[in-house]
Amino acid sequence: MGAVSDSGLNRAFNLLALPGDGIGQEIIDETLKVVAWFSAYLDVPIEIEHDIVGGASIDEHGVPITDAVVQKALCADAILFGAVGGPKWDGLPRAVRPEMGILRLRKELDLFANLRPAVNFPEIVAASSLRPELVDSIDIMIVRESTSGVYFGEPRGIETNAKGMRRAVDTQAYDEAEIARVCRAAFAIARRRGGRLCSVDKANVMETGVLWRTIATEVAQENADVELSHMYADNCAMQLLREPKQF
Repeated sequence: MGAVSDSGLNRAFNLLALPGDGIGQEIIDETLKVVAWFSAYLDVPIEIEHDIVGGASIDEHGVPITDAVVQKALCADAILFGAVGGPKWDGLPRAVRPEMGILRLRKELDLFANLRPAVNFPEIVAASSLRPELVDSIDIMIVRESTSGVYFGEPRGIETNAKGMRRAVDTQAYDEAEIARVCRAAFAIARRRGGRLCSVDKANVMETGVLWRTIATEVAQENADVELSHMYADNCAMQLLREPKQF
């Protein structure tokens, strides 16, 4: 990041801060202190713009995110997003719940690779519900596809069928390009983290899982220096508790 001669950029770095609700506001307040330190230390000018999203936006504008905020996000170099939601808004229809704000941002900005690091520092080992020897020094990066799948698949909704019973539908859908690009992102990260990647799916019972495993294996041929393995999602959940360091 940057905007001075050392970085090769000739303008300020534009940062959009969206604290959201509850603890999100606390998180962003502390994060901006770190941003300010780096700005001074690296002599990088950073212009910070603040706006609202989630429940705060619902209270003020009636929607979890406005078109104006989405446009600001599209123009920003980076976004700091806190957290959204809370009991106050739990009773709202799904389409206008606070969480729809972050889903719209993911879709509009095409943020397809969601990075979820899991690191346990020595100072907090005792706070884990797992035995210290299981979690001490773990360092896992989970790469999750974030703009397709069941969150965005169509059709979806709740209807009343011919028998007068309510029926809900959510569609899980991926095309091969959506799978391939997140796999390539994961391979690139794995290459810098020890050269091992585990692809997690439900190829035993879901067609999307079959395609996912097929595409992941094909992308692996482009990344022969990274060792690829496959695991079913339910087994992976158990292995993360049983022996997280294997990842």
